[in-house]
Amino acid sequence: MKTWLRQHRQALAAALRRIAGNKPAAALNALVIGIALALPAGGYALLDSLRAVTGGSAIEPRLSVFLRIEATRADAEALVAKLKDDARVRDVRFVPREQALNELRAVEGLAEVAAALNSNPLPDALVLRPKSGEPADLETLAAALRALPAVDVVQADAVWARRLSALAATARLAIALLATLLAFGLVAITFNTIRLQILTQRAEIELAKLIGATDAFIRRPFLYLGALQGVAGGVVALAVLWGSFSALNVGVAELAASYESAFRLAALAPGDALALAVYSGGLGWLGAYLSVSKYLLEIEPV
Repeated sequence: MKTWLRQHRQALAAALRRIAGNKPAAALNALVIGIALALPAGGYALLDSLRAVTGGSAIEPRLSVFLRIEATRADAEALVAKLKDDARVRDVRFVPREQALNELRAVEGLAEVAAALNSNPLPDALVLRPKSGEPADLETLAAALRALPAVDVVQADAVWARRLSALAATARLAIALLATLLAFGLVAITFNTIRLQILTQRAEIELAKLIGATDAFIRRPFLYLGALQGVAGGVVALAVLWGSFSALNVGVAELAASYESAFRLAALAPGDALALAVYSGGLGWLGAYLSVSKYLLEIEPV
């Protein structure tokens, strides 16, 4: 065990020496990897920030049924009883016009408007939760409700939220595809960097194999080099992301303030930031492994 740990310490030290010996190239590789990783990471962080705004929105479909102004309370109660027995309705909630007006008065900026009203212009309303969320079933139920004598308007409250959810799912898929493509690019960058390292040390590697060095012993420093290069790229990506979001938040803060909101774009959470660094390090390790394995076979064909 001590021997194994000593070999890994030596391999890590060798990788660090190689990076220190060619700092400009190492910095350039980290910059390229970091910029590439910042694109999908920034998209993920942006979606995560927007989720905080839309998180309180009910994606579950609901139907708002507004009764005619001339409808009586008895009409409303009869409709509630009818809908509770409807097999298509999960539950129904009655919102009296007086409650609706009180809620309007509680909305910031509308209290003065509501106070200036001579009478209550709001109708009684019902909020329904259908059992089926399929668009065709919702439309059928909405059409049946519109045909009722006491009903004036039927509104599907969750349509916009469902559309937003579908848009977010599409954006997540696009980010995943972009991350996959850029991952191949990261592996290719590491592959080429390690290939150049191997070519410059070909004679040393051949001599090491002649005196009995195993492939694992030769491969180990290059694997550490690839992993360190990947982790450095991940750190650069986090720095790019932090700087970009800090700059964007200047304008976002002004826009949010106009809506009386404290919304800000948030960079990756600590757990996500660590995952990004580990992910980039793993891709660097993979690129190094593929490169070393290929050229070890060329140096000593099986």
